[in-house]
Amino acid sequence: MSAVSTTLADSAIMLRRNLKHTLRNPTTMFNAVLFPIVLMLMFVKVLGGGFDVGVDYIDYVTPGLLVMAVSYGLGATATEVNSDMTKGVINRLKVMDVSRGAILSGHVVITTVRALVACAAIVGVAFLMGFDPAASALDWLGVIGVVLLLAFAASWLTVAMGLAAKTVESAGIATVPLIMLPFLSSAFVPADTMGTGVRQFVEYQPFTPIIETLRGLLAGNPASGDLIAALAWCVGFALVGYVWAVSTFKKRA
Repeated sequence: MSAVSTTLADSAIMLRRNLKHTLRNPTTMFNAVLFPIVLMLMFVKVLGGGFDVGVDYIDYVTPGLLVMAVSYGLGATATEVNSDMTKGVINRLKVMDVSRGAILSGHVVITTVRALVACAAIVGVAFLMGFDPAASALDWLGVIGVVLLLAFAASWLTVAMGLAAKTVESAGIATVPLIMLPFLSSAFVPADTMGTGVRQFVEYQPFTPIIETLRGLLAGNPASGDLIAALAWCVGFALVGYVWAVSTFKKRA
């Protein structure tokens, strides 16, 4: 068996292992899938009437909630990766001659899958609540591509954080900025309605152009400037996360 086929086989095994862990952990499933839906219901049904955003609030807020659906599943990944590292699981896998690349990619793939499931749930509930996008089939492909790229990039960054943390608790805390940043973006209200200082932070933080790209695609009117910035941030996250994760894994494993 070639090295490539061995790595792929090992990756499939690690993916199956991580999938079983996800299904057996109700907290992980709630944070990754159900909690974003709870946020949607709260913002649209409870708070949405207080915001004047120029369109139906469900249409405005859905792109931001897609990004939040990606970010809310990251904490579980960081703690799972760190638990594997600190409790000796990695060492046992090394004895079994499991590919090192498979160990990391298994966590990345399951995190990406969880994010896509959560985003699909968000879109389904949004339609039930009156979501009416003007996106064409090509625009929807763009939405899927941006969400997939964001989930993949954030997964690598989160795996790196989990590997670098000293304890399971600190691994979970390390992902808090990634979870909180979507709140400090244009996810729920336009940036130009915010005060000086906050507005500038919102405009230049990484999640705002990603959200605006999704908003433009779903409205059938994507902006090239937002798209370029969104892709640049996602690629940057992925590269930093991959290099950081691989180097940390080599040092600690």
